[in-house]
Amino acid sequence: MLEHITASEVAGYGVGALLLCATISAPKIDSFISASQRSSLGMCKKCGDLRLIACSNCKGSGSLRQDGIFSLIPSDEVSFLGKSKMSSLSCNKCRARGNFPCPECSKVSST
Repeated sequence: MLEHITASEVAGYGVGALLLCATISAPKIDSFISASQRSSLGMCKKCGDLRLIACSNCKGSGSLRQDGIFSLIPSDEVSFLGKSKMSSLSCNKCRARGNFPCPECSKVSST
């Protein structure tokens, strides 16, 4: 079965696997680099002295789409009046605020 695969195809699979791994690990690498930059500047590692962290559930928007992340909705989700046809729910985790107080900064300010 593998006799018909050329060297170019093997190289293509290798590059594709490398790109997939880089795409999956990019957020972790980015957070590591930004935390190290913040600490070298004397800022809070988590929030960068903003004292707020975005909610991980709603990504800082305060609302969730009711139909889910991977829903297959046509691109005409906005009507001609400019109103969205999709319904949204307020985020229960952050109570529709979209952010939380930074736990690292609140430790420093409370003592």
